[in-house]
Amino acid sequence: MKGTIFVELVKMAENAFGEEVVDEVLSKADLENDGAFTTVGNYPCTELVKIVVAFSEHSGISGDKLQRMFGHWMMDHFVENYEEFFVGMTDSFSLLEAVDGEIHVEVKKLYPDAELPVFDTERLKDDQMKLTYTSPRPLVEFCHGMVEACLERYSQTAEIERCPVAHQENATVFDIKLNQ
Repeated sequence: MKGTIFVELVKMAENAFGEEVVDEVLSKADLENDGAFTTVGNYPCTELVKIVVAFSEHSGISGDKLQRMFGHWMMDHFVENYEEFFVGMTDSFSLLEAVDGEIHVEVKKLYPDAELPVFDTERLKDDQMKLTYTSPRPLVEFCHGMVEACLERYSQTAEIERCPVAHQENATVFDIKLNQ
């Protein structure tokens, strides 16, 4: 995984718990690099999972909830640092539909070695979308947080139901129905 994800996770933790706590938790997390991440580095997802577990144990917040919180944090990061990806996007569905066909294409130009998840979207109705998320990593909750943050960005609310894809690890169908 790209280092920017790790750097932002640590920033979120510092924001929530303070630098001293983050240093203490990371030192106990048995990380390969002792928690020293750079934005341009590549790190195994197992290290990200260790960090989430360590902060879950420290805070009592479930790992799933922490991943979802991180999805919200990363949406803010993307808006702040990659505003060009949001130009012309008028609602959450237009942004979600652009992830694979536009945004990930640009990400691959910048980072050809990036292993990106797949966001396959199908608009069922004007107010309903099926998003199938497939990833080589166990980050379904992170994706859920990103979807929630996307809706919030466009001042939309929705009912979100999830169903794992049979026989496909780390793949989930999100049924997103906008509230009117």
